[in-house]
Amino acid sequence: MTSAPVLWRRLTAEFLGSAFLAAAVIGSGIAAQRLSPGQTGLQLLENAAATAAGLFAIILMFGPVSGGHFNPVVSFVDAALGGLSWRDAATCLPAQVTGCIAGAVAANLMFALPAVSISDMHRATSGHFLSEVIATLGLLLVIFALARSGRSRSAPAAVGAYIGAAYFFTSSTSFANPAITIGRMFSDTFAGIAPSSMPSFIAAQVIGGFLAAGVIKALYPAITAAEAADIIVPHHRDAGRAPARAAHDGALPSADRPPSPVQPR
Repeated sequence: MTSAPVLWRRLTAEFLGSAFLAAAVIGSGIAAQRLSPGQTGLQLLENAAATAAGLFAIILMFGPVSGGHFNPVVSFVDAALGGLSWRDAATCLPAQVTGCIAGAVAANLMFALPAVSISDMHRATSGHFLSEVIATLGLLLVIFALARSGRSRSAPAAVGAYIGAAYFFTSSTSFANPAITIGRMFSDTFAGIAPSSMPSFIAAQVIGGFLAAGVIKALYPAITAAEAADIIVPHHRDAGRAPARAAHDGALPSADRPPSPVQPR
């Protein structure tokens, strides 16, 4: 009876966070095209800076409610490490994907473009594929290394910084997220991706997720379910949520978590 609102809040946060993320990525790309026509390097810099700063703020906004995943690979790797139930990871998937599509539509409309315009930006090359594997692997290592070392509070800045840097050290400009990959198909602008390139990107991101799960287990074999549940932002101890409810969000009981107080009858 009390767990349903918790899941409802989490899905709402994942939807809204994903929508703001897609709007930041695509909207800043459109603005960069208009502000710096013909200057691809400057356009990429403007797009990367806005995305990194926006992602930092978005995680701060919605992370305390849902953890701030906004990425199916993050959610499913978290489930593989015991921090989230498989059911909840699967439930977050449609919220993340529809949120990114909604954000793409919003970005198009904010710049007086058609609500939906399918991208013709072809990106499916072997270099892009390898870039997405590496970008996704690196993103997950950043997230889980911080959780394992007790530095989850630094995650919003670290994730934003990593994505901003990966715009430049990967040829794919570091999508690293199947939901945003799908969302970016719906905008034929600087940040778009053609539907024919989408399967390659998503396959690379899934491979990066599998590799990340293995590397995390190798580097941090003692990672606990409670530590995994703290990614990206600690959220299972937030005000207004009883410890018993946290289990619904995938945070398993741990020895260092105080038991729920006995309620008077």
